[in-house]
Amino acid sequence: MRARAILVGCAGLPEGDGDEAGAQQALAEVGVGTRWAVWDDPDEDFTDADLVILRATWDYSARRDAFLDWCASVPSLRNDVDVVRWNTDKAYLLDLENAGIPIVPTRLVAPGAEPEWPETEFVVKPSVGAGSRGAARFAADEREQAETHLRSLHADGRSVLVQPYQRTVDSEGETALVFFGGAYSHAFTKGAMLTGAAVDESGLFVTEKLGVTQPEAAYRALAEDVLDAVAGWFGAGRSGLLYARIDLVRTDDGTPAVLEVELAEPSLGFGQAGPGAAVRFASAVRRDLRR
Repeated sequence: MRARAILVGCAGLPEGDGDEAGAQQALAEVGVGTRWAVWDDPDEDFTDADLVILRATWDYSARRDAFLDWCASVPSLRNDVDVVRWNTDKAYLLDLENAGIPIVPTRLVAPGAEPEWPETEFVVKPSVGAGSRGAARFAADEREQAETHLRSLHADGRSVLVQPYQRTVDSEGETALVFFGGAYSHAFTKGAMLTGAAVDESGLFVTEKLGVTQPEAAYRALAEDVLDAVAGWFGAGRSGLLYARIDLVRTDDGTPAVLEVELAEPSLGFGQAGPGAAVRFASAVRRDLRR
């Protein structure tokens, strides 16, 4: 009998953004049938699948509580609900910092709290958000504009992250390192996004410029440290994370730091990685199904 896996999207992206096309073919070749479904479709029965894989649920930030309730109702969700709960609030960056992982300097500003603005160019973004929506970049002398943006996010009950902008992003972009079943698969680059880039027609994310890369050793080592730390917190070992994407940037002092850890609904760069990445993903799914 062919194992059945549901790939989960949202109403705006019911079949994802096209990145998984090669992965679906690779899964079919190893006997894993797949189909797409929308997470909040009341007519869907997600308990009937062998595995339910979050892929494009990018509308969760507007209804995070409802989304997490749905995640908790799905028996075979990957990644599982505890991971998703932790990862869908970017306050997790402070957990990583407390564990000794270098992150982009981050201040969490809860509603009603007063920010401490950096002396350099900086970014203000919601702690719960996806696709770079709600993130804005300000010059050091644009504190009044930044205050207005922060207050608008606070008015919606949202906590905010304030981070100094890392200037190397303009020339190098971000480096995204992808793991399947705890093992490194590939990496790709993402160009600077807080430059007035267009929002995708779905309205769910800022359009990204992606490229191929081979990350340097320091990036690989840091991403491995991040994955070890996260896997240790959730007790299932690295193989318990079906997929992970670690987004790193070079800080102004030349060392890499964590910008984001994506464990809930990240694009995985199949289009930049070649067919081998889809095959590795399919193998990780098969291993998960046989656990």
